[in-house]
Amino acid sequence: MTRSENGYQWHEEYDGATVAFMIIGAALIFFMVPGLGFLYSGLARRKSALALIWVVLMSTLVGMLQWYFWGYSLAFSKTAKNHKFIGDLNSFGFRNVYGKVNESDVYPEIAYAGFQMMFMCVTLSIVSGATAERGRLLPHMVFLFLFATVVYCPICYWIWSPGGWAYQWGVLDWAGGFLEIVSAVAGFVYSIFLGRRREKLLINFRPHNVSMVTLGTGILWFGWLLFNSASSLSPNLRSAYAFFNTNISAVTGGMTWCLLDYRTEKKWSTVGLCSGIICGLVAATPSSGCITLYASLIQGIVAGVVCNFATKIKYYLNVDDSMDLLAEHGIAGIVGLMFNALFAADWVIGMDGTTEHRGGWLTHNYRQIYKQIAYIAAVMCYCAVVTAIICFVLDIIPFVKLRVSEEAEANGLDEDQIGEFAYDYVEVRRDYYEWGVDTDNMHGSDNNNQETDSDIITNTKNDIQNKISHHIIPTSDVTADTYLPSSASSNDNNDNGDANEKRTSQDELELTPQPPHDNSIS
Repeated sequence: MTRSENGYQWHEEYDGATVAFMIIGAALIFFMVPGLGFLYSGLARRKSALALIWVVLMSTLVGMLQWYFWGYSLAFSKTAKNHKFIGDLNSFGFRNVYGKVNESDVYPEIAYAGFQMMFMCVTLSIVSGATAERGRLLPHMVFLFLFATVVYCPICYWIWSPGGWAYQWGVLDWAGGFLEIVSAVAGFVYSIFLGRRREKLLINFRPHNVSMVTLGTGILWFGWLLFNSASSLSPNLRSAYAFFNTNISAVTGGMTWCLLDYRTEKKWSTVGLCSGIICGLVAATPSSGCITLYASLIQGIVAGVVCNFATKIKYYLNVDDSMDLLAEHGIAGIVGLMFNALFAADWVIGMDGTTEHRGGWLTHNYRQIYKQIAYIAAVMCYCAVVTAIICFVLDIIPFVKLRVSEEAEANGLDEDQIGEFAYDYVEVRRDYYEWGVDTDNMHGSDNNNQETDSDIITNTKNDIQNKISHHIIPTSDVTADTYLPSSASSNDNNDNGDANEKRTSQDELELTPQPPHDNSIS
């Protein structure tokens, strides 16, 4: 950098392809965040669907602020090379985070800092799924800021900073198996402190929008390809190899989980397919730049089987891990790290032209097995203990208690925490109760035995239309049919007896009007 009469000028030269690769990679990793929001939202019930999108997005904002504030310095400080556990605050507020750190670098430090920031944002977004349907949002943001500072940053330093003990020991963790484990363990511990959702509010529970689950999975897969391949930091043979390893693991993971679900349900579950794909992608995160292609094929199968059965852990431990974070992220991350111990090859690791490592068992580096095991144990134990301490302290402070009230849980987080709804008819249905429409007429009470079904529907329509015309119902672009339960609509428009059968799906439980003072299902 030189200074002239008109100001400063930077004269460092970078490799344009590398810089572009990192920036595009960072942008696509960020794109995973809304994908995760759609996934979580689809897996929940309608009345808390928007809250999960909000908490995932806001967790990213908190992560970006923390990373700028002191997160990057704690995780990657260039002056902390003699520290083995955590960096220092030399780069606080991105102080002197500009161009090259070393003369041999082909990218500016700020590009690397931005790229790494997105990894932490995705981690925090995964953890936020633990709040599903019962967690207060503001306390969770406080928790995430503390978690990023005292859990994520130190562990990130261990493995990715040249001064970290795991980095110096030769542990293999390509694109962040640790972040999958810490997000899962933290989410699981957070779920323990939140407690289980009320059983009486979980009648006939199922994901409310599987299409949204599928959309979220597709977006995640798309971003994950750069998440793993861009970890090479430059477009080279190793990044292309990691790209293909990621795909193979996702493919076999999705197929395996789907087959396992078919074995018990005799149905081809879309949610199961998406769950298997995610397990394969998670397992590929630490291993895609280290293991062979055929090992990725086996890895996806193993991840699909192990994670499918691991979903039962939460039942054995009586923990309401509502998004299966432990099974799909934690266990799959462990599978990927152990495949590094077994199938990492020195010739795959050296595909970037700069990295030298003896690989794993496949290339006769048997010591790698106990190194990977020790690393996994250290990450899990440290994360569990520190997360538990954070949760315990926050939950005893009056204004940052972690869980909402039972009434708020019954009403849904959209109403209690957001004040907005993902679907208009959730709000309309509740207003409908307050309007005082005779719900007995809706269901044909015994007091009206002499009336025909047609008379009941006609009278109900007239009642609602009268309220609309007198502005009792604050809506101008609806008709009486809007507020009729689906059973009434089918009676009025379809003479087929099959259409009038009692429905037992969640749609009936959530769409058919219930007694005004019963909020147990909505």
